[in-house]
Amino acid sequence: MEYIYAALLLDAAGKEINEQSLLGVVKAAGMSPDEAMAKSVTNSLKGVNIKDVIKNAQTVSAAPAAAAAAPAGAKKEAPKEEAKTEEEAAGGLASLFG
Repeated sequence: MEYIYAALLLDAAGKEINEQSLLGVVKAAGMSPDEAMAKSVTNSLKGVNIKDVIKNAQTVSAAPAAAAAAPAGAKKEAPKEEAKTEEEAAGGLASLFG
């Protein structure tokens, strides 16, 4: 995770995200750098515009929250059906133990 944070920090600073810069940030944070991890993160981020990804992630995360809010007068039938299913399942399991 620290390599992702390092990449975000480098992007925010307008610096190039490469293996050496990631290793430098991780080392500056007092951690032991891992060259394989830095290489993996660098390869994963090639061609990715981090600012666009963050912008799209904020938009996507706001949509489910709005969809989850149900109207005040709406009835919720699903939990009742789910409870029935759990009762039936419990009854079926009880028959196994006689």
